[in-house]
Amino acid sequence: MQQFFVDLHVHIGRSSGGEEVKKATANNLTFRNIAYEAYYRKGIQVIGVVDCISPYVLEDIEALLETGEIMEKKDGGMEYRGSQTLLLGAEIETHEKKGCSAHSLCFFPTLEAIKGFASEMSKHIKNPYRNSMLSRLTGQQLFDIVDQCGGVLIPAHVFSPHKSFYGSCCDSLHQLFSEEAFERIPAVELGLSADAMMASQIRELDKKSFISNSDAHSLIKMGREYNIFEMAEPNYKEVLSALRGVEGRRVAANYGLNPLLGKYHRTFCLTCDRRLEGEPPVKRCTVSDSHPVVMGVKDRIETIKDRQAPEMTGRAPYYYQIPLEFLPKVGPKTIDRMIERFGSEMKILHEADYEALASVVKNDIARNIILAREGKLGIEAGGGGIYGKIED
Repeated sequence: MQQFFVDLHVHIGRSSGGEEVKKATANNLTFRNIAYEAYYRKGIQVIGVVDCISPYVLEDIEALLETGEIMEKKDGGMEYRGSQTLLLGAEIETHEKKGCSAHSLCFFPTLEAIKGFASEMSKHIKNPYRNSMLSRLTGQQLFDIVDQCGGVLIPAHVFSPHKSFYGSCCDSLHQLFSEEAFERIPAVELGLSADAMMASQIRELDKKSFISNSDAHSLIKMGREYNIFEMAEPNYKEVLSALRGVEGRRVAANYGLNPLLGKYHRTFCLTCDRRLEGEPPVKRCTVSDSHPVVMGVKDRIETIKDRQAPEMTGRAPYYYQIPLEFLPKVGPKTIDRMIERFGSEMKILHEADYEALASVVKNDIARNIILAREGKLGIEAGGGGIYGKIED
């Protein structure tokens, strides 16, 4: 088996022709640029692209296939320049009876399969050209369509207070999915404000893999969270085997933000405009019960968990990883210099020692990269849509 860096949640902002694919994303976030950035700068070997049912994106993929810049792999996925693998997927929003909504990642092995999914989803999406994400389905209905089209469904940022199953729709996935569907969901995405230790306090997730993904809305955000998969090869079939932990394939490690850095780690009062302190779960503002709050992921998990201690037996270890852009005094030019010297962001984060780093950047930046690798940097917690901060 080999080890591969994997990020299964990257958005497309624009088509190659400049048409908007997803709002609030960078203009240069195209299918081609995602492949190039992941291959040449990030060092991420498998990327899940999650806006591929947009008609504009499907046109771009077909054009790249015609020119030979990408090609379909035998066991699923797209190959870019010999070694980069892109999985074709979609992030779909569904709605439940209680009026809440949740996001799911849906992946397919081939262009033909995702085109079939896109065709079916056109019946449930008002205008796929303007918004290929927003459906009028429930989570179970979406699962059934994905399954019929030969794909796999993974609940996205599953604890987020906005647009997630545990965060806003249910205390248990069994409340929304049939037993058969639940058993066939291989993994859940943790999101930026949770880690594996927090999630493993929920018993029903014991047989699900945990994955940490970037949910990137710009090129620089790719790989801010990622995973190491152990597989024979980087393709769709092997990724599914790793998620399901079969035939020696597995998720070997999760690399994610310390949850304190996430935008929704602790409960936040919208009226007082502040993060609420106190032993979780914090559900109300201490100033007034009438103040609206955004419940934090830590507080939500504390509410729904059914064991006190994390159960990590047989589960991939979770390593706190601070992206370069989060570090004080590290801007795009500094990152460019380091990538030019070391080859990719993964090599900077995992391999470069202090002496080598200090030969390229200032000593305090080199020191912070090493301290971040060792989990020794101070952090101020985030909440209410505001990222946490590294303490100088």
